[in-house]
Amino acid sequence: MKKRYIYIALFLVSIVGLTIVQYKYLRIGLSLAKVQFGTKIEKVAEVVKEGLREHNRLTFLMGSAMERDTSFFRVSVDSLEKVSNMFLEDFIREQLKYQEIESEFSYTLFSKDSVYIINSSNELELGESAVSYPIELEGYFPELLGKPIVLDLKFENLHQYFLAKLNGLTFPSILFLIGICVTIFWVLRTYYWQSSVITTTNEFINNLTHELKTPVFSIGLATKILDETATEKQKPVLGIIRQQVNRLSGHIEKVLELASLESGKSVITLTKVDFKPYLETLCSEFRTLVAIENGSFTYDLEGKEYMVNAEVFHLENAINNILDNAKKYSSKPEISLNAYQDGNRLIIEVTDNGIGISKDDAHRVFRKFYRVTNGDLHNVKGYGLGLSYVKKVIKKHGGRVHIASKEMKGTKVSITIPMLK
Repeated sequence: MKKRYIYIALFLVSIVGLTIVQYKYLRIGLSLAKVQFGTKIEKVAEVVKEGLREHNRLTFLMGSAMERDTSFFRVSVDSLEKVSNMFLEDFIREQLKYQEIESEFSYTLFSKDSVYIINSSNELELGESAVSYPIELEGYFPELLGKPIVLDLKFENLHQYFLAKLNGLTFPSILFLIGICVTIFWVLRTYYWQSSVITTTNEFINNLTHELKTPVFSIGLATKILDETATEKQKPVLGIIRQQVNRLSGHIEKVLELASLESGKSVITLTKVDFKPYLETLCSEFRTLVAIENGSFTYDLEGKEYMVNAEVFHLENAINNILDNAKKYSSKPEISLNAYQDGNRLIIEVTDNGIGISKDDAHRVFRKFYRVTNGDLHNVKGYGLGLSYVKKVIKKHGGRVHIASKEMKGTKVSITIPMLK
């Protein structure tokens, strides 16, 4: 339960942190956009000043409107002002568009004593967010009127304009953030649902196996009692019963051990030990067992000692599982075990001449309850628990298990365990 709250807290902190980072980047983007906008306006101002510096058609038309002189154009003063406004607005808009500025604007052309004024036709209602860029003109207009003339460009609500320019980054960021939240929420929900199912399954298996141990013990005890008075014809039958009872008992213990490992219980206590004598005993006993079945088993244990942190009982069981698989999946077993030290690692390799497995199955055989489909063709029965148990035991020892195999060409299983210096 504590882990669950830790994961949720970590998720919330990550999302809040990511949101803050995105906000900071947005602020930086807005600042850069404002700087870029100011640079572009400076370029527009230079072009406009240059365009209004000399005597040309536009400046002559505007000058006539400012002096209210209609003698040349023979139109009303209002019409003259409207036409001059339209041409000046088109000229400014063209320069803004060339600099890729599409924000709405207005302008005012006035002298510093406010005697001569020309306003744009689309005068904006200025608010607190309005920005003004005054351009002091040179050349024709100041000389014509004998006064300093200023062209004041005004832009309204530039903040929204900048945000619109950054929409290509803002909206995807928000969508990706929402997508991350939904995905993580789904993953956490699925993870805890699966954890609940696994916990319930393990509890069921534990209860079931504990219930099975009682009848198995009773059958074994009854077999021993019957064996004392059994006839020669009955003893082989009792031997078969005893063998199957031992086999069933072994499966029950394996299921209990695997469930304990998965539940996170401290069933393995590592202690400093020289594992070589235990491995020699295991190999000697296994060689006798293989010889009974007309097979061969050779082993080579290099080095004087194998000092490791280990739980001898579980580590022996893990290696014995691998050897047992090598024997079961070979019609006439030829098995070898090699152990040696590689730097600060103990390497144990088990090679056989069995039926082998495919490359795809090699990645799946360590899953709980997984069995290769062609196993039953060779009268090999089981529950797919052995290699799952092996992997968990070796992992508890800080090691790794690797399997290399080719179909009909045998299998090589390698165990790597860290050694003590």
